[in-house]
Amino acid sequence: MTYEAIKQFARNLRKNQTPAEAIFWEKVRNRRLAGKKINRQFVIQHENIMGNRRFFIADFYCHEQRLIVEIDGGIHAQVEQMEYDRIREDILEEMGYKIIRFTNEAVLEDWGRVDVALKAALEGELEL
Repeated sequence: MTYEAIKQFARNLRKNQTPAEAIFWEKVRNRRLAGKKINRQFVIQHENIMGNRRFFIADFYCHEQRLIVEIDGGIHAQVEQMEYDRIREDILEEMGYKIIRFTNEAVLEDWGRVDVALKAALEGELEL
C-alpha cells in the first residue's frame, strides 16, 4: 500500500471512530490532557527486513513522548490478533516508540483509571 493510500485510510478511520475512540479523542484533543499534543489515526512508516516500506496506524500518538495509545476492542483478544499485536509492538518498540493499551470498556466505563495511567505515561512516570 502506498503512503497516499494509507493516509486516506487513516482519514476514513478518523471519520468512523468507535464510541471508545470518540470519547478518548474528546478527552485528549486540543492538549486537554497534561498539555500534550495528541494525534489520532497516526501513520507510522517502517521498513521490513527486505527493505520494503510498511505502515502502521496508531489509534492515538503523542510525538513529544513518542507514545502510542491503542484502544482495543474484542478482536484483540483473539489469538491471531494477539500475535499480530505482539509483533507490531516489538517493531514499534525497536523503533523507539512506547505503547500503552486500554480496552474499549476501560475508556467507556472507567475513565478515571485511564486518565491516571495516561497522564503518568505522558509525563514519563509510567514504565512501559
